[in-house]
Amino acid sequence: MSQPVHLHTVLKTTALTTPLKDGALKSEQVVLDFTEINPIHKAFAPMVREAKFDISELAIVTALQAIAFKRDIVLLPVVVASRFQRGCLVSYRPHGEVKPEELRGKRIGVRSYTQTTGMWVRAHLVEDYGLATPDIHWITHDPAHVEQYQDPPFVEHPAHDMGLLDMLHNGDIDAAIFGNDLPEGDNYVPVIANAKAKDLAWAQQHGFVPINHVVAASAEICKREPSAVRAAYGLLAQAESHQVAAASGPRKTLSGFDALRGPLEWIIDACLEQALLPRKLSFDEVLGPAHVLLEGETV
Repeated sequence: MSQPVHLHTVLKTTALTTPLKDGALKSEQVVLDFTEINPIHKAFAPMVREAKFDISELAIVTALQAIAFKRDIVLLPVVVASRFQRGCLVSYRPHGEVKPEELRGKRIGVRSYTQTTGMWVRAHLVEDYGLATPDIHWITHDPAHVEQYQDPPFVEHPAHDMGLLDMLHNGDIDAAIFGNDLPEGDNYVPVIANAKAKDLAWAQQHGFVPINHVVAASAEICKREPSAVRAAYGLLAQAESHQVAAASGPRKTLSGFDALRGPLEWIIDACLEQALLPRKLSFDEVLGPAHVLLEGETV
């Protein structure tokens, strides 16, 4: 029997990925050699710029931009992180209440304009309140992971190195979008009232929870070791099946070609409104290479 292929892999440790990291789920064809990178978004630029890893978690916006700009990745039809987003837009109570209807012409800070949480918050503002993305001044520091992408003119880059919290406290911005670093405390007030109820209603209407992170393989490893990449995808799919089975209450998987078609088309349209993509991507352009690979052919 031939030895399994080792793939250099970066995935955040979660309930989904823990069985892959602790060896509970294994394959005779592939071994996932994990590198831990925290925060996980620091893996995204090396993956899309250098194909530094064989398999890596990617933010969905970064993945779509990488495909649009012909970077050497193959997006796999598996979701590793999804969550509700409306509560991620907060104001600072000492400066007074901020309502969504009053955001036109205001300044909102976000770590990077291309951050996926920011994309979702802007999409909800468009959908819920009719606020076109250029109607708001977006203040950010970090550039896109895909270096070919340039922020649109309505995005500002302050010369100072002040972080989002300091800008919020100083009144330099009217509100800010946070991801996993969402600050705690009564002074940080969600701009969108009843965010959780609205998120649940949105998911009921659209049939999915907003997608944050997916998984990509380098195009080179897909050509050189296609069977190993297929085996890795099989492990990810198996891990998700176990997680869904263990979840309390009804839950629907988001991975797989059929399940992802509607969500991806929705996200692509939102990205176009926000000038996050240079052109409209088709579903086949986004997941066609993975479909060829997983059907047993070489990409």
